[in-house]
Amino acid sequence: MWPLIRGTVSGIVGYLIGALLATVTTSSTFSGEFALVLGFAFGLMGWLFGIGMWNAWGRQWVGLPTKSEDADGWRRYFRFNTDHKVIGGQYLVTMLVVFLLAGLVAVAIRAELASPGQSFFAPDTYNKVMSMHGILMIAVAVAGILGAFGNYLVPLMIGADDMAFPRINALGFWMIPPVAVALLAAPLVGSFNAGWTSYPPLSVLNADGQVLFNVAVITFGLSSILGGLNIVATVITMRAPGMTWWKLPIFVWAAFAASILSLTVTQFFAASLIMILLDRIAGTTWFGAPGGGTALLYEHVFWFYSHPAVYIMVLPGMGVILEIIAHFSRKPLFAYKASVISFLSIGGIGSIVWAHHMFTSGMAQNLEGPFMALTELVSIPTGIIFLAAIGTLWRGKLWFQTPLLLAFFWIFQFLIGGITGIFLADFVTDLSLHDTYFVVAHFHYTIVGGSIFALMAGTFYWFPKVTGRMYNERLGKIFATWFFVFFQLTFIPLFWVGLNGMNRRVGTYQDNLGGVNRFASVMAMIMALGFVLFVVNLLWSAKRGPIAGANPWNARTLEWQVSSPPPKHNFATPPSIDGGPYDYGTVGAATHLSGATEPVG
Repeated sequence: MWPLIRGTVSGIVGYLIGALLATVTTSSTFSGEFALVLGFAFGLMGWLFGIGMWNAWGRQWVGLPTKSEDADGWRRYFRFNTDHKVIGGQYLVTMLVVFLLAGLVAVAIRAELASPGQSFFAPDTYNKVMSMHGILMIAVAVAGILGAFGNYLVPLMIGADDMAFPRINALGFWMIPPVAVALLAAPLVGSFNAGWTSYPPLSVLNADGQVLFNVAVITFGLSSILGGLNIVATVITMRAPGMTWWKLPIFVWAAFAASILSLTVTQFFAASLIMILLDRIAGTTWFGAPGGGTALLYEHVFWFYSHPAVYIMVLPGMGVILEIIAHFSRKPLFAYKASVISFLSIGGIGSIVWAHHMFTSGMAQNLEGPFMALTELVSIPTGIIFLAAIGTLWRGKLWFQTPLLLAFFWIFQFLIGGITGIFLADFVTDLSLHDTYFVVAHFHYTIVGGSIFALMAGTFYWFPKVTGRMYNERLGKIFATWFFVFFQLTFIPLFWVGLNGMNRRVGTYQDNLGGVNRFASVMAMIMALGFVLFVVNLLWSAKRGPIAGANPWNARTLEWQVSSPPPKHNFATPPSIDGGPYDYGTVGAATHLSGATEPVG
């Protein structure tokens, strides 16, 4: 634990130095906005150097030899470790904890919305709670699968011994704890109440907590960019001999496509938040109408990232689900090449449809038709992914374990998200539905359905590989069904209240919608209780579950051809690839790993 203590102390010292420097060199007070920015920047550097980056990397910058701080067992997860499997585990545990915390905040929101009027929160407090829930869940959706499974599995699946840039990989993860600290500390300086979207002018005029939100999200974005760079470089340069592009597992393709987006569009969100900081601190007027600015500029820059971000969230989820369906159907993945092309097409088209979020903003009307058409064009490659999933399931030898059950639920969830998205893509209907709870329900079906259900499915599927033990199958199925059923009972009513005029981001509503909201709130609380089963199952099974073999699912892909958990450098000898990853039941097909025994089943 010494690196954590050292990092915390050096982070606090760095923050104090930065805040003091801001106070001495400008008119900012020690707790002023510029002091918060400079203090966070210095504190972040102090934390990173203290946690181990200086010994593992920084000493080389001044001509000194690096110092190893390797440790075994659980201690390796609390230091600057460059093993991609350790980093993947760090991401998984961190994001699951953040997810559970965001879920508790959601329960508080639904408690407030259980009846019309003001019950527990003042209007501004409600907006702060809602904003915290939003940004925490967005962080989980962005980094949950890509950070956890992308780091842990991509090198194993392509036959590499690690990521292309191991130290950058560790740096990307250890930037995240200061992000969490800044967000959770924001209430100490007034919190932030402009939602996760942070639209001006409110985000320029609200409390100092908005500054901590901005620097935290900018830092998280930099971590996301570094992670995307690493996965792209790893897939391009570190594939094993024989691992051609068309032999890559489908999850690797999904992570690759999402990482290209993460690498190329995340900086636009950072740019929009930097402009807000400049308006607040430096006196610029990017978004102030009296000075010639316009809030529309922010919306364009923000959504140029934030709509592609939806695909950063759901593309890895699609890869997880197709991976699970292929192995548990014991069939070759249907339309494999079409699915790969669809992943890349979704990323490309999804980058040029941002303004469908702005149909009610007052933007030029001659842009509405083109953005509507481009948005609906995305449904074609997305439909191919559904076709691949259903085509693989068709007449397969289905093995109904928890991962496949969650994959079935994912298909339904994301289908509802896609169908309801059509009404928001068409500007005629969006004019009435924009900023209502119809959008809230659609967004949750898309993101929770597309990303979180896939995160749960992947957690159960790769749990034996990560821990070396099997989870409790009965508890897994009960949790999966519980989550699915009560999710429907929570969010289907929200489509109805949205159609009847209930606005989102407001802590009250008209009296005639009270009964439906009360029902949705009770269902949400019951849904939240189901996660007790999830947590208990994973914690108990990780310690006392039955020992898992190297390949409990009898799968063909490379990660299942090594021990569970995998050895430190993944493969005793460099692997060589022969057959495809999904050639189940194909007469004469070679094994995926050259010389391996054909999996049973």
